[in-house]
Amino acid sequence: MQNDVYGNDVHHGNRAMTYKAVKTLVKDGIIKANLIPAFAAGFLAVMYYNQSFFSNVPLLLLMVAATALVIGGVAALNNYYDRDIDMIMESKQSRPSVDGTFSGRDILYIGFGSFIIGEILLFMINMTAGTLGLIAAFGYVVVYSIYAKRHLVSNTVIGSIPGAMPPLIGWAVVDPGLHVLAWAMFVVMFLWQPPHFYALAIRRSEEYSKASIPMLPSVKGNRRAKASIIFWVALLLFTPLMMTELGLWFVILATALNITWLVITLNKFRPAKDDYRHAGRVFIFSLNYIIIFFVMIIVAGLLGNF
Repeated sequence: MQNDVYGNDVHHGNRAMTYKAVKTLVKDGIIKANLIPAFAAGFLAVMYYNQSFFSNVPLLLLMVAATALVIGGVAALNNYYDRDIDMIMESKQSRPSVDGTFSGRDILYIGFGSFIIGEILLFMINMTAGTLGLIAAFGYVVVYSIYAKRHLVSNTVIGSIPGAMPPLIGWAVVDPGLHVLAWAMFVVMFLWQPPHFYALAIRRSEEYSKASIPMLPSVKGNRRAKASIIFWVALLLFTPLMMTELGLWFVILATALNITWLVITLNKFRPAKDDYRHAGRVFIFSLNYIIIFFVMIIVAGLLGNF
């Protein structure tokens, strides 16, 4: 299947290369979701070191643009490599890498072009930011997409490492030394991803099985996946201890947020009768969780009680 797809462009008809199609190809939703942690970390670093926010606005905007380009480029390259399995999965049929909007060559031009420009901008800021961008891109495209996703049940955990890089990049543009707070945000994003994606994988387990992708629910079953969700969310309970510098209020609210998600994963301590519905609730809350957490980071920066 893979050789057949890569030997021929995936075209089912003539479709326009619209702005909307490009946004879908570079996964603009994922870009936006990752820019919030990147900006929040950069903003917190500016406030933590008592620098002027307004004088750092151009730097933060450059970082946001560069990070968006790197993520978009990486996402496009992921779409290129995943065309064979995306053709099998029902939920992926509208992707422009599958429906004939873009040829393989188009996707490579967009992917590498966006990634290279983004990396140039990050290296213009400083060596640490650029290097972190390279590590994230290599980890996601090569280690995760090309190898781990198709061969290892632990693929989600492995992919969570490059996926947790945005806060490090955001902090690095202000402080290349990467304070413990930057690593704390990295840890939160790392621990957040397995339960987030396991919940989604439960709802799409049949698709992953059909495409021969060894996602945890497809290989080990929903019961094991639910246990893993609880395990990773429980680990988040310890993360506020890494961020005591942000104030007692932050530790209390972050802990409350973590406990709320844990209670949801435990289905309010009742047996879940419908795995798909329960996974949907866990997934939806995970989206709200990461937004709430990094909004709290921004508020902590505004308060500046370090």
